[in-house]
Amino acid sequence: MSTQVEDAEILSKFQDERTRNEAFNLLLKKYQQKIYWHIRRMVIDHDDADDLVQDVFIKVWKNLGTFRSDSQLYTWMYRIASNECITFLNKKKQKNNVSLDDVDYSLADTLVEGSYFNGDKAQKKLQEAIITLPEKQRLVFNMKYYEDMKYEEMSEVLGTSVGALKASYHLAVKKIEAILLAEE
Repeated sequence: MSTQVEDAEILSKFQDERTRNEAFNLLLKKYQQKIYWHIRRMVIDHDDADDLVQDVFIKVWKNLGTFRSDSQLYTWMYRIASNECITFLNKKKQKNNVSLDDVDYSLADTLVEGSYFNGDKAQKKLQEAIITLPEKQRLVFNMKYYEDMKYEEMSEVLGTSVGALKASYHLAVKKIEAILLAEE
């Protein structure tokens, strides 16, 4: 069964009061892990990611009834998750009254201490380099590198032109390369 059919079935069941919970459970089963890892790559900390996943799915539950199928369901949920990540990171900066660099350092510490990371040294260095990117660039890099998302899909999620996304990805790659080369 293609993802389009499954999404249509989920949406159809969600419209019916009697099958709404079943539809939401299907939605969770299908997308929860993908959304979790998208968020986790942005905020690094497992507990923060878990909290944000809950927030995202609460918003999805509240707004799924008004979802218009002019974009894919996953794209719509990805947009909600991306916005939640950016809002969370901005609040973290404001709450701690710290600069972006300090938030990056605390994310890097979490990366080292946490069980998120059990990869080799090269993967760890890559993650540390990714953390230094501005949020939007980090989102674009993660979507392209880890999720292999097409620029057109990313454009729908982030509301940014394909050209700007390609430029952002290119800049992110250059920054990461520079960081990795400087560490050698």
